[in-house]
Amino acid sequence: MTVKKVWIITDDQNTIGELCGGGRKLGEHVTAVLFGDQAVADEAAYLGADQVYLFEQNGNAMIEANSQPIVELLREEKPNLVMVYSSTRGKLLAGKIASQLGTSTLSNISEFAAEDGSIVVKHMVYGGAAIRTEKALSETVIATTGTGVFEAMPKDESRQVNVIKLEAKAEQSGIRVLETRPKQGEVVNLSAAKRVVGVGRGFASKDDIKMAEELASLVGAEMACSRPIAEGEKWMSKERYIGVSGVVLKPDIYLSIGISGQIQHMVGVNQAKTLVAINKDKNAPVFKQVDIGLVADIYKVLPQIIEKLKA
Repeated sequence: MTVKKVWIITDDQNTIGELCGGGRKLGEHVTAVLFGDQAVADEAAYLGADQVYLFEQNGNAMIEANSQPIVELLREEKPNLVMVYSSTRGKLLAGKIASQLGTSTLSNISEFAAEDGSIVVKHMVYGGAAIRTEKALSETVIATTGTGVFEAMPKDESRQVNVIKLEAKAEQSGIRVLETRPKQGEVVNLSAAKRVVGVGRGFASKDDIKMAEELASLVGAEMACSRPIAEGEKWMSKERYIGVSGVVLKPDIYLSIGISGQIQHMVGVNQAKTLVAINKDKNAPVFKQVDIGLVADIYKVLPQIIEKLKA
């Protein structure tokens, strides 16, 4: 079952495909609100949008400053659902839009459904310990969502859609951009990975993680980690951190190495098709959720696995 109109809003070109895929799954007509140049609009068209509103941004623009013209469009078009990518700016924009429409924002939604013309959502509560199901009652539902919730449709470069270009106008908010600096970190799209190897505090040093990296390379997997590795030890970038406040994945296979498996981490991988874990503690929580578990010392077993794969 679908609703009539779904809008997507994102400031990250890498998320257009997933959001458009979600829009097509939930709605009969998909409109994308984007920020950038014509190439961004073309990408949305190829990936399933039926119409695009494009705010042509300059380098110092803040997307949340465009809430008023977006609200005017929403009042005119009355979409059933507006999905906003949950970047820092996207969350701010979603909150401003909801406030101006006299409603509230449904945050960090992990599952959407259309039932009897209404939007039903699921999201984690209590730090990932439970899932709450909610039925939205507002005429236009505003929800933020991250990567890994939907799958992108195959790109069709023959698709051409109506692109309406809008001039970005900063609101009189008393805030202006004085300076921009490149963010330190990596460009990694874990949500698109089909195979992922995750590492945790079972590794005693940063150099030891090279074993897991070699294993990942041999099986064509992307590297990821638990929160202590990224935020505590800073051995890997935050872009590779999986968990309730990190990245949520839907890979074909997830291999956990030296990760205890606390709920805050496992909610980020529990949608994997196959879960595999290696840990020397037979009582580690991770073994309660995996499909395949190996109780072993990672320093003994990883070299053996790598040797077998090379052979």
